[in-house]
Amino acid sequence: MASDSKITTVKAPAPLSNLEIKYTKIFINNEWHNSVSGKKFPVLNPATGEKICEIEEGDKEDVNKAVKAAREAFALGSPWRRMDASERGKLMNKLADLVERDILILSTMESIDAGKAFAASYYADIPGAVKSLRYCAGWADKNQGRTIPMDGDFFTFTRHEPVGVCGQIIPWNFPLVMFSWKIAPALSCGNTVVVKPAEQTPLTALYMGSLIKEAGFPPGVVNIVPGFGPTAGAAISHHMDVDKVAFTGSTQVGQLIKEAAGKTNLKRVTLELGGKSPVIVFADADLDNALEQTHHGVFYHQGQCCIAGSRLFVEESIYPEFVRRCVEKAKKRTLGDPLAPGTVQGPQIDKEQYDRILDLIKSGKKEGAKLECGGGPWGTKGFYIEPTVFSDVKDDMRIAKEEIFGPVQLIMKFKTIDEVIKRANNTTYGLAAGVFTKDLDKALTVSSAFQAGTVWVNCYGALSPQAPFGGFKMSGNGREMGDYGMHQYTEVKTVVVKISQKNS
Repeated sequence: MASDSKITTVKAPAPLSNLEIKYTKIFINNEWHNSVSGKKFPVLNPATGEKICEIEEGDKEDVNKAVKAAREAFALGSPWRRMDASERGKLMNKLADLVERDILILSTMESIDAGKAFAASYYADIPGAVKSLRYCAGWADKNQGRTIPMDGDFFTFTRHEPVGVCGQIIPWNFPLVMFSWKIAPALSCGNTVVVKPAEQTPLTALYMGSLIKEAGFPPGVVNIVPGFGPTAGAAISHHMDVDKVAFTGSTQVGQLIKEAAGKTNLKRVTLELGGKSPVIVFADADLDNALEQTHHGVFYHQGQCCIAGSRLFVEESIYPEFVRRCVEKAKKRTLGDPLAPGTVQGPQIDKEQYDRILDLIKSGKKEGAKLECGGGPWGTKGFYIEPTVFSDVKDDMRIAKEEIFGPVQLIMKFKTIDEVIKRANNTTYGLAAGVFTKDLDKALTVSSAFQAGTVWVNCYGALSPQAPFGGFKMSGNGREMGDYGMHQYTEVKTVVVKISQKNS
């Protein structure tokens, strides 16, 4: 994730002014299909509230068609199963080449569809998707088993085999990055996939369908069914011929998916869910760096990040100065059209999120937190919210406990290291955390004590395809990316061969 300051210091090319939305249908077997029901749904531009286009609405029958295609593509003897592992890697690198070729199209589409600042799409998200594809492409021919010195006259070894048909349900906040994070490890290991993009942001996923076909993937290997969670998403989660579900989104929906897996075929489930990530700033930290990183860590993409550093604990002696500087920085954020040069903050994704964030801001004021700046809508159209900073926040306030997913910074005061560690871990979530200090002993003590899947020291939001990502507690199960993420897409088979021992 690139910071706002880095993004705005590099001049991005102009976004496309005449973007044509070509792909609005369901992608199955490398072909475009109308929905079985004939239904469509509108996709809105969150910056204006206006309709961009209409998309074919997939539901259970469309998911059935997609799973059937994926199952046939996964069958023994199919072109995909017979393909050399290195050839799978070549196809994935070809797909990465095509994404790089069409970066202007994809960046513009992402900004219109998701409300993301164009420079962030161009310099962070699309390159991040490419890196994920290339990283996993490199793993395709390195998925190695082991030989095992088993007692007795046996030759014993393990094979890492693909799980099968993988249902992949992706969120609206990072549509193309999450599309790549899902399909790349699955394809590298030889699986086939059925992807359901978020109904708010299906455009780049569908465009990727065209690139997947152009790259030369066999029919049925990747299938894309846009639709809604209670219909298309539920059909994937309950499907008896889906072997694994990977989901990124809310904890509440993650619970439903895991329940569905338990009630059907016990399919594997990988969940990357919500967060309420703590960040601790000690008095001995580099305050300029801490200020920049914690600001970016909560306001990036309008606060619509699962890893958002939304509980900021600042040591008592520097608290007044740090609050003052946080407020100054928040007031300087440039809001506006995501496609306009210099914009770092666009709109929230839709009215539902917009209303929920404003309600939580209202609760913060009501419960006694001090509103330092912002706190209301911005502009006359679209779903914009002012950058908001609260001080004097208490741990039992709603804003300190619930995931806001908006541009709201909460600053709390602490006195001792033992106290702040206990408070930081006092949450049902455990996705990410951060600590800022020049004291190595403090950094190691706190990073070891954090109950979180990723801990950043003197930085925040630094992500890479090489590094595994996932949560503790109710922030999820399993890991994505890195070699840990690759293992989530394989079954380990043990083969034991009886051998005869003859005396020479």
